[in-house]
Amino acid sequence: MSKRRPNQKPGTRLAHAGRDPERFHGFVNTPIYRGSTVLFPTAAALEANDQEYTYGRLGTPTVKALAEAIAELEGGHATLLTPSGLSAIATTFLALLSAADHVLVTDSVYRPTRRFCDSVLKRLGIETTYYDPRVGAGIKKLLKPNTKMVFTESPGSQTFEVQDIPAIAKAAHAAGAMVVLDNTWATPLYFKPFAQGADVSIQAATKYIVGHADAMLGTITANEAVWPKVAHTHDELGLCPGPEDVYLGLRGLRSLGVRLARHQASGLALAEWLARRPEVARVIHPALPSDPGHAIWKRDFTGASWLFAVVLKPASKKAVAAMLDGLELFGMGYSWGGFESLIIPFDPSTYRTATHWNGEGLALRLHVGLEEVDDLKADLEAGFARFATNS
Repeated sequence: MSKRRPNQKPGTRLAHAGRDPERFHGFVNTPIYRGSTVLFPTAAALEANDQEYTYGRLGTPTVKALAEAIAELEGGHATLLTPSGLSAIATTFLALLSAADHVLVTDSVYRPTRRFCDSVLKRLGIETTYYDPRVGAGIKKLLKPNTKMVFTESPGSQTFEVQDIPAIAKAAHAAGAMVVLDNTWATPLYFKPFAQGADVSIQAATKYIVGHADAMLGTITANEAVWPKVAHTHDELGLCPGPEDVYLGLRGLRSLGVRLARHQASGLALAEWLARRPEVARVIHPALPSDPGHAIWKRDFTGASWLFAVVLKPASKKAVAAMLDGLELFGMGYSWGGFESLIIPFDPSTYRTATHWNGEGLALRLHVGLEEVDDLKADLEAGFARFATNS
């Protein structure tokens, strides 16, 4: 497989990471390997069980290609693939925590992560404390003798608070706790998790890496110290993504750089346009100078996602429904990162516990796809007209 290239730029590494055409008769893409049984040439080889591939669940050339590429891009020791982003999160928690341990989790976390902590971890005797995502070095005051992990997500789901990962990592490591980051929003192209102090980086590869809304995939990348624990638990849980999904992740990875650039430009243009709309109370986008997290984003990130939120001015549910129901280009559906634009309403006040959500009106999360910005504006413009008529 390809070797890491620290001096090459991200776009070049995206095109070549994880590839070995000579091994596959010159074909530039690693083939899809489907299968469970792997044959051993001799009884001695079977007993030694030390050949590169021993069983389909434990890895194939297709899996290895994507895992090596992700590890190279993130700057970690190695990467594991899982069937979804949530399975990557759950596996990491189970690998690094035991009964009677304590974990700190950002209050802006992806909601299924919160449900996992409040159900599975609680049942296993693991205590979860949610903290203000903007706590920074103040996390030191929340660390307990049995705190084993600080879980971060920057920016946070839906409300997009940017966390001071270096400050959190410094405090956590001084107390003997590991730092895990959900890096889905920025991808390793726009945020380098290990350079900023994370011990584990997780991605819902379903989103940006796959990029076409046609596969489910998760990744766990760890540093060398944490890797054995994560790899062992991944193996014991019997996790393995489908071969087609892995191949689609490899395919999507090759165009990630150009897609991110297009999405970033379109997202910023739309965010700036929405900030001027009379129906909008505020736009939540870390790359905007008006955003509370902009200074940290500018310091630590090299780019911005196209996923952001707006808070509407107070209006009836009827008005918001009229706006959303008639949209032609913005679909209403979960997930993001694909070529198509999406929009969903949300209200985190019902499940935030460490912080208070202050929304003037209903909030909308937007994923800006690859459509032309002027067409997206026109779609929202018509939606705002329906919004006004029904207010």
